[in-house]
Amino acid sequence: MTMMAISCADKTTKEMDFTTLPLITVEEHFSAQEIIDANAKYAYLKPKPTGKMAEAARFFAGRRLIGEDLLDIDGKRLHHMDSLGIGMQILSFTAPIDNVVPADEAVQMARRANDILASRASQHPDRFRAMATLPMADPVAAAAELERCVKELGMVGVLLTGQYNGRFYDEPEFFPIFEKAAELDIPVYWHPEFVNSDIIDYYYMSDSYSAIVGAELGSAGFGWHIDVGIHVARMVLSGIFDKLPNLKFVTGHWGEDIPAFLERMDYMLNQETTGLQKKVSDYYKENIWYTPSGIMSELQLDYFVKLFGAEHIIWSEDYPYIQNEPLRFFLDKADLTADQKYAIARGNAEKIFKLK
Repeated sequence: MTMMAISCADKTTKEMDFTTLPLITVEEHFSAQEIIDANAKYAYLKPKPTGKMAEAARFFAGRRLIGEDLLDIDGKRLHHMDSLGIGMQILSFTAPIDNVVPADEAVQMARRANDILASRASQHPDRFRAMATLPMADPVAAAAELERCVKELGMVGVLLTGQYNGRFYDEPEFFPIFEKAAELDIPVYWHPEFVNSDIIDYYYMSDSYSAIVGAELGSAGFGWHIDVGIHVARMVLSGIFDKLPNLKFVTGHWGEDIPAFLERMDYMLNQETTGLQKKVSDYYKENIWYTPSGIMSELQLDYFVKLFGAEHIIWSEDYPYIQNEPLRFFLDKADLTADQKYAIARGNAEKIFKLK
């Protein structure tokens, strides 16, 4: 039986059966062969890795091969959602536009990618929504594309992946993108991407273990999460939320390692030092929402509820990279109130992403 993304507005949370309440998950990935092929045309522009990094590059390439699970909308994905009680996924392209793609081509590729995703999602309007992908090589065009995606394609957010050619988005040239997101009142989701190979080589490669271990440590095992955490911290310290108070960020993997250091950051990066209107932790508590990205940790959930409140947690699985069978029952068994469970399961997503 297909589980529909039904409305629960006619029931109070005390009346709801959380074993059947359809979840909304928000870090769920998609790709299209057309976009994969378009990126491949520019592979010759990338420098060829050598030594340990060559072995790591082969490992990285293998990590991208999720096959039909990533390309699929109608088959296994829906079956998987039904089996875990996921009523709706908010889809996003995974690594959609390579940094080596020229700006004019990147703009066209982003438009095509967004058109494809919007079309595919619209085939099951009760099960899918979508987040925009942007041509970061041209921030002005990216802001215009974001407006098109929201107003014409009905997208409900934007996902930013990694950096652009090693440049962080706190730099002034990228401001129009965040200004547009604030104007449209849609959230910006921060997602990891492979970091600079020099950083991987310096921090994570070692003669004491294999290049594969170093590659994993430097990417999904640890490294790229630190990278996203630093990126969001830079955005906070840039004063982006003082300039755009209603701007909303979402970060996965339980905040990408930063929340445990907020007390330390408040002390060392105090307002006298930063010139910000608030403490660093205030922005993390007011302007940022957090998802588990398939990390089913009771300790993490308990910590985040106490630190940020259940109203700042949104559920996610990180499909298809994580396909977590305990997802369905994790919230059911959590030591939370009915209102807190509803907020995390779907209420917060409905509010932040404006799901109707």
